Amino acid sequence: MDLSALRHGNFHQLGEAITDWRNMTKHLKTLAEDADKNLKGKARKANWAGMNATVTREFIDKTAGEFYDAHTQADTVTKILSDTRGELIDCRAQVNDAIERGLKKNLTVMDMGDGSFVVTRSTRPDWASDPGGQKDTTCQKDADDLRDEIQRILDKATESDNSAAKVLKLLVDQVKHGFSDASYADRDQAANALKAAERMAKLAEHPEDMSPKELTAFNRTLKKYRDDDLFAERFATSLGGKNTLQFWKDITDLHAGARGKELDELKDLQKNLSMTLATATYSDSSKMDQWKQDVIGEGTTSIRTKPSQPFQTSTGALGFQVMSSLMHDGKYDTEFLNDYKKELLKADEGPTGEGKNTDEYWKGGRQNADLVFGKGDGTDAVIGFMDALTQNPEAAERTFETQSDLNHLLQSTKYTDRGEYLGHALEVAVTGVKYGDTPDEPLPHSDKQVSIMQNIMHAVADPAGGASLVKEGIGESFGNMAAAYMPEIGLSLAGPGAETIFPTNSAAPYGLDKTDATRFLYEVARDPAGNASILYGESIYTSSALEAHIADPSIFDGTTNDAILAVTKNSGLIQGILAHSRADMDISDSVQQQEDYNDALKQKGDYFKTLLSTGVGVGSVALVPATPAGALVGAVAGGFFGGVSGMAVDRILEGQELDGALDEALYRNGQDLNSSEDSAKQQNQWSALDAINKHHSDLKPGATENLIRDAVGDGWRDSDSLLEDVHSRPSA
Repeated sequence: MDLSALRHGNFHQLGEAITDWRNMTKHLKTLAEDADKNLKGKARKANWAGMNATVTREFIDKTAGEFYDAHTQADTVTKILSDTRGELIDCRAQVNDAIERGLKKNLTVMDMGDGSFVVTRSTRPDWASDPGGQKDTTCQKDADDLRDEIQRILDKATESDNSAAKVLKLLVDQVKHGFSDASYADRDQAANALKAAERMAKLAEHPEDMSPKELTAFNRTLKKYRDDDLFAERFATSLGGKNTLQFWKDITDLHAGARGKELDELKDLQKNLSMTLATATYSDSSKMDQWKQDVIGEGTTSIRTKPSQPFQTSTGALGFQVMSSLMHDGKYDTEFLNDYKKELLKADEGPTGEGKNTDEYWKGGRQNADLVFGKGDGTDAVIGFMDALTQNPEAAERTFETQSDLNHLLQSTKYTDRGEYLGHALEVAVTGVKYGDTPDEPLPHSDKQVSIMQNIMHAVADPAGGASLVKEGIGESFGNMAAAYMPEIGLSLAGPGAETIFPTNSAAPYGLDKTDATRFLYEVARDPAGNASILYGESIYTSSALEAHIADPSIFDGTTNDAILAVTKNSGLIQGILAHSRADMDISDSVQQQEDYNDALKQKGDYFKTLLSTGVGVGSVALVPATPAGALVGAVAGGFFGGVSGMAVDRILEGQELDGALDEALYRNGQDLNSSEDSAKQQNQWSALDAINKHHSDLKPGATENLIRDAVGDGWRDSDSLLEDVHSRPSA
């Protein structure tokens, strides 16, 4: 910075600009709060169906979010500008004070342009008479001290000005469209983040030189800044795409076999690095675009660590394996994941395109590579990618909306150990809920989500090997998906015209095929955890539907008894399919299967009870939305019927004994058809009675119980006939 620019710059105009920014920030905050309360709030309460229930609502949510991002960016810009202006004014005061003190000592400061200046001594008679004396030496020291002081002030002002410009430019470059949500209290905070990023990237260039103390500090810095947009972008781009992969390959080789505290720290390092890179992928800067291209471009390149000893060899790992091992934590950008997927699956499909050689491809020549500190070794690059999808529902949906990619990944589970991870990603894709997350309300299913669910069902229902897809790991996820899709499953089995009996906010309520749904339920029920999920999901939705119709008879334009009849008959049909599936399993394994079944009931019961304890159904729970008029919204948590559902889950979880059959516990004898049918009847009767008591209905309890007993029995018998039509069975 030039001396004259600092001394005579017009900071008044900058002050006016800051005032404008500050006023705009206040207005944007008002708009953001209004968008959240009115635009977004009313959209969520609206009783929309079809495209409006998903596309329009999603658009409104994103629009409301943009207002908050705009406010955040404006607030950050205001703070950085204000902070910088204050620092420059302070520097101006310091330099003017220094020059004034210099004049008193007959020292003159002259600006030479281009950031340079000189300090000269004024001519005095006594200096001329004693040119080499003490006075001359003293004055030269004063001149040097003044020069150094002014230079320090100019350096500080230059740093303030340059770092502010750097931060503001990077802030704007974060997004090509819309606004960045990066937030900083002042210029120093943002500038320090960039300095730390550049320092960490420099260290990462030579991990072999990192001492244990430096590695600890490196990890601590990543943890501090892993959610910082500017730090993440600058760290990744300063290191570069290929060097990022090389760094992690080197770290895993250098610390192979770590145990105890060292292993714990390396696990933490892997998590922090993963989350940092995930944050970085949201940047749209040109340098970050290049980083993404480089990482994907190195996907099939063998990354090797330089041997520390002569004649020593290092096990190579493909770029995809290294990058995927850093995807287990953090939410990666959708576009990056989509681009990454395209090239990853090309490699994963192999020469046959059927997934048969998938395992051999990833492990070939790399069996000793271990890129993960903890569970797994990272050799199957798809596993880490699936974990990334579990944290980004939009990316998961885009990955599986292409049927060929979905079928390939499903078939590949026959030859790999990725089933559990694929299952989790599929759950996220069809529910729109991050794995392990708990939204504040049940989310409607979009057309695309229902389409993906139908394709999954069709693959599992395929007579030519579909049943083999249901195995340990993925079977539970299939069951969770079915639990979340009970309204659509119920409508597919009931047929057209039943939408007012089986209320749902799905955009495609009739998007599932009846035959596929039947076969899917039958196959998944053979997995203990999958069966337990479907059983709980069905009980939750049925009890919710019964409560809805009993609480508000206007939902259905027929009689309440007609609605109860239809709901409980469908319940008998679904539970009959599950029970027949269990009964058809090999009887030689019945003891072990029964133990597994009961254990799964307990574990899944705890899971569903936890979800329902929040007052709403989320992820793997389907609840009936309140009436179109919203009359019962105030009486029902979140506008969804679910109070009775919690009691239904408790009965299964506690193994409550059946009335009149004290030796029989609800759903505990899974392979006994008669016991299972009695359980289904009793559960539906109890749910109806709970709703009658809760909502003070004038329905007669005895007549309602009799109606339900007959309806469930009819549905149960129909399940046997339906299965005979669509599935070959041992009893046939």
